Amino acid sequence: MKIMFKIKCTMIAASFFISATVFANTLTAEEMRIEPAIKVIPDTVNLFSENVDDFSSRWQKASTFNEATHMVREYSHQLWQTAKKHILVSKHADDRPLYWARLMSSKTIRMTKPAFNISETELTALLKDLEQGSRGRMELAYTQDTSKKILLTGFDPFLLDRHINQSNPSGIAALLLDGQVIEYNGISAEINTVMVPVRYEDFDQGIIENLLAPYYALNNVDMIVTVSMGRKEFDLERFPGKRRSVTAPDNLNVLSGGTKEKPVIPKLHQRPLPGNEFVLFSLPIEAIKKAKGDYKVIDNHQVTSIGSSGKPITFKPEKLNNLSGHIAVNGSGGGYLSNEISYRSIRLRDELNSTIPTGHIHTPRIKQYEPEIETKIVEQIRAMLEQALVAL
Repeated sequence: MKIMFKIKCTMIAASFFISATVFANTLTAEEMRIEPAIKVIPDTVNLFSENVDDFSSRWQKASTFNEATHMVREYSHQLWQTAKKHILVSKHADDRPLYWARLMSSKTIRMTKPAFNISETELTALLKDLEQGSRGRMELAYTQDTSKKILLTGFDPFLLDRHINQSNPSGIAALLLDGQVIEYNGISAEINTVMVPVRYEDFDQGIIENLLAPYYALNNVDMIVTVSMGRKEFDLERFPGKRRSVTAPDNLNVLSGGTKEKPVIPKLHQRPLPGNEFVLFSLPIEAIKKAKGDYKVIDNHQVTSIGSSGKPITFKPEKLNNLSGHIAVNGSGGGYLSNEISYRSIRLRDELNSTIPTGHIHTPRIKQYEPEIETKIVEQIRAMLEQALVAL
């Protein structure tokens, strides 16, 4: 009897220890920006506060892991839908309220105890569910009767320690274009979109490969387009490079570890990412360049590599085989995660022998938040996709 009592006490203590450990976690670097952001852009951060508060209340009352799972999945999906609807109804193009609402929600899951003893594994699973749903990953079914199907990805705002109110046109594109049907010369296409985090660890854990592998394996969409904010005009990134070389941090303030002199190879599930140093953009460039808008559309060939000289050189190769024997420093998309999403998607396409045209579009850069300009950018992206239809 004494032995049984001891075992039971030990189990209770262990359960309490797990629960206490889980909720002794500190905030992530992204979550720690919530309070500074509220001081600068309170209306933006709190736009979906009623949704977040309601979720927080229900989270604390969740009595089982299954109940919490159902609730988080439903809520995260609704958050994505709410953000899309707000832009359409208000005609106010802004990706930032969704970003901050997601962080306030993850803070609740991470720091507030529900009505059951939750393990670290369960906590991680629920945080993943929140990410998946609020980034559009849970509604990628094509439901319209169209000739073509397009998958497009955008990014979260980034470099927020420089400008806490930073927006990202690619994120607005993801919200505005999701579920839309476009048509050109009698050819129609349904667009599905996903929002991607600006975090090296997510990329190293295979977030891009997990998202895209089913499409490449089955060849069941007609075009995959990755989008991010870039330079002065629109750039079609012809030769994405394999390595990280920028010193800019990600949204968790993690550095790439690479420099222009010593670029580093990213990981894929704890191993070095396989593949050639450079890969080739395969969207219909000439068709896309015909899209009308306020900005030029540039077929960007410029890369930086380490060749036989052993030193970084910047040049504009005409063909992929011109880069044979070169070590990637910057792909045409740079040395950050925007270049990397392009490299990873194309590398995977080639590995799976897919025929889906794939490539990266860099949008013009904005100053923190410029809704009128960002709306024009999205309109031109839409025009690019429409022009591409005739060449697919």
